[in-house]
Amino acid sequence: MHGKVVVITGATSGIGEVAAQRLAAMGARIVLVARDKKRGEAALGRLRTGSGLAHSIHYGDLSRISEMKRLAAEIAAAEPRIDVLINNAGGIFGSLQLTEDNLELTFATNHMAYFVLTQGLRERLSASSPARIVNTASDAHKGRVLDFDDLQSSKGYSAINVYGRSKLCNILFTRELSRRWSGMGVTANCLHPGFVATRFGDGSGGFLSYGVRLAKIFAISPEKGAQTIVYLASSADVAGVSGEYFYQCRPATPTTAARDDAAAKRLWIESERLAGIET
Repeated sequence: MHGKVVVITGATSGIGEVAAQRLAAMGARIVLVARDKKRGEAALGRLRTGSGLAHSIHYGDLSRISEMKRLAAEIAAAEPRIDVLINNAGGIFGSLQLTEDNLELTFATNHMAYFVLTQGLRERLSASSPARIVNTASDAHKGRVLDFDDLQSSKGYSAINVYGRSKLCNILFTRELSRRWSGMGVTANCLHPGFVATRFGDGSGGFLSYGVRLAKIFAISPEKGAQTIVYLASSADVAGVSGEYFYQCRPATPTTAARDDAAAKRLWIESERLAGIET
């Protein structure tokens, strides 16, 4: 990874931070994307400790489309090349919340942020070919299907179901991204990191927050959870692999709904409309 530039969201703690640290130790220069300045500066400080590389950080709210676009433009302007984009930021929320774009908060943060940031960095990734995109998905997609008449969950909200559908979106997005960007020299893969003991879900609110904390007694460490992210970002074994879903550094088979190419195409088109962009 010497000489490589890696952009990563959700890296101020948990598996994202571990992945950033490991890739930096391999020689990569890391560009962090964070929302909280205090946590961001702390993570950047830890990353710089013992490293002579000029790691950097950009701040923004990944639940807001205007912020996603601004972040992408800022990063593209600051970085002549981007070798790896890791879309890792995400959340789960105990109640229905709408963003300023009238999007359900989970869908906006967990899916639209991946979509908009990736589109905004397309030229940099393509110009840096061979480049890679790594999307953190989850086995929480199992048992979920998308209702294209209610992507914002207005007909009924269940935090677990809505989160699972957002992870289904991650897999479908990865498949369609791989298809559309074929021939550009940019691969796109996604992964299930496992159930990891991180800050994830701690601020979701109410009983859900309590339940998530309790369940983490049985969770794996962030060090183990980050392994597949690092593998997909750096390993020569997957240099030519694209559009796949991985678990424990091996290809895995997602559900039938996650392999529905018609749904993947429809989600892409709908995401373009919601973001107000053409790709």
